[in-house]
Amino acid sequence: STTYDKVAERFKDAKGIIINTFEELEPYALNYFSNDQNPPLYPIGPVIELNGLSYSDSDDKVMKWLDDQPQASVVFLCFGSMGSFKAPQVKEIAQGLEQKMLPEGFLETVQGRGMICSWAPQLKVLAYKALGGFISHCGWNSILESLWFSVPIVTWPLYAEQQLNAFKMVKELGLAVETRLNYRKDSDEVVMVDEIEKAVGMVMDGGSEVRKKVKEMSEIARKSVMEGGSSFNSIGKLIEDMIGNN
Repeated sequence: STTYDKVAERFKDAKGIIINTFEELEPYALNYFSNDQNPPLYPIGPVIELNGLSYSDSDDKVMKWLDDQPQASVVFLCFGSMGSFKAPQVKEIAQGLEQKMLPEGFLETVQGRGMICSWAPQLKVLAYKALGGFISHCGWNSILESLWFSVPIVTWPLYAEQQLNAFKMVKELGLAVETRLNYRKDSDEVVMVDEIEKAVGMVMDGGSEVRKKVKEMSEIARKSVMEGGSSFNSIGKLIEDMIGNN
């Protein structure tokens, strides 16, 4: 039995479960667990640390580069603090972007058309008007942040629950485009150049259905935490229930 199994076994002992999601994003899952057999659910998301948008000197290089890029023209690749790839996969990623975005050669033009950094202020990057697409490992925080700022995702899950998140975003909600849905971090499987090029092209197409859906969900996400919104009301119910239980 894993640690996750042991935690899940104790869920029913709780007086309530607070979830970083919102009703309109996961109605089927929330409805399924909302019954007399389970503790009450309180979806209060998206919880996003908007203070992370404040200016920092350490981010200056990235922000200045983004300032010089046209609107919705940048593809952002970020796979979390534990995300990594073997050399053959890195090569395919570079060539996939080169064929789609950088026709003169990736390494030769990277200073003007692209940027590589060991760490990026993800929230600030996603908030930039220059962002057009996000190639992501599909961690839940990354998904919520991309939806908040209306940036469509290309799914590239690596571990934990990310494969489930990717499946939900692509197949259930139509809010993302897949490279793969079942990729694993330590796998010898390689996603090829043409797959990467095709997926990036789909999210960067200004008239695509996925961009339209992401924009609509972004508006819903923001309304959910405003007065009268689903998550706003859920927080109110949580407070009432906590007071009533004392």
